Amino acid sequence: MKDFVESVLRGIGTGSVYALLGLGFVIIYKATRVISFAQPAFMLAGAVLVTYLVGPLGFFLGLAAAAVLTGGLALGVERLAVRPMIGRPVFTVAIITLGIDIAVRVVVNAAIGLDVRQVGDPWGLKVWKLPGGVQVEQRHVAMVLTTAVLIALLFLFFRYTRTGLAMRAASYDQEAALAQGVSVGSVFALSWALAGALAAVAGTFAAVGGSVSESLWLIALTALPVIILGGLDSLPGAVIGGLAVGTVQELTATYQGSFPWLGGNISVVTPYVVMFLVLLVRPYGLFGTREVERV
Repeated sequence: MKDFVESVLRGIGTGSVYALLGLGFVIIYKATRVISFAQPAFMLAGAVLVTYLVGPLGFFLGLAAAAVLTGGLALGVERLAVRPMIGRPVFTVAIITLGIDIAVRVVVNAAIGLDVRQVGDPWGLKVWKLPGGVQVEQRHVAMVLTTAVLIALLFLFFRYTRTGLAMRAASYDQEAALAQGVSVGSVFALSWALAGALAAVAGTFAAVGGSVSESLWLIALTALPVIILGGLDSLPGAVIGGLAVGTVQELTATYQGSFPWLGGNISVVTPYVVMFLVLLVRPYGLFGTREVERV
């Protein structure tokens, strides 16, 4: 039971990072109907920026500044590379975002260099001991709390601000939003900026307790099963999907030793197994909108 509880707590912490990544994918998709493959690059860029800013600003201010700067980077990418592709086939735009991901990661990898870069978090591998001998890492608690705060702020933004309402309107019907005076171009730009900022926070917390390396971007690939599980156009689905995938992955890592015939790294592919099973039953995700076509 102790191992089970600790695995679930770790899974919720890891899943909160996946949830932030999934939210970035979903925000862009709802606004533009394009899956942005540039999110891994923004994730890595944000984490690297924190390693440079943590010295003069401290961790929390450095993280906030990195999120703003990464959001600005994503905004610039949207303006320069994605905006001119409006009206082109969705597949073409998705390939453009893949090229953006590669180009940004090449530049960021050069900034990493050969030195070990750390985000300078205040938690490291420190743990709290709970009743029953259960141990929970402080960084996982910080991940969950940060994700909860960001989700609450996003809810308030989309619910009660004019810009948030404009983004919701554009996500439902762009032509109707245009007719009501909503600047759809601004909605596109803001969606990329928000996704970039969320990716920076996720990348930083993914590196907490360790170091930032070129392989950090691979974590973002787990966000694909997350958004498939929750639904490409569902923000609550991205959160629930992230927590579910993180928990399943950690539980598999804990108990995979009892099933040696599965191999030693089955937990790495578990999210994709979950994705495959969901696609068989509900191709539009657990909380996604089912597309209805009249013939």
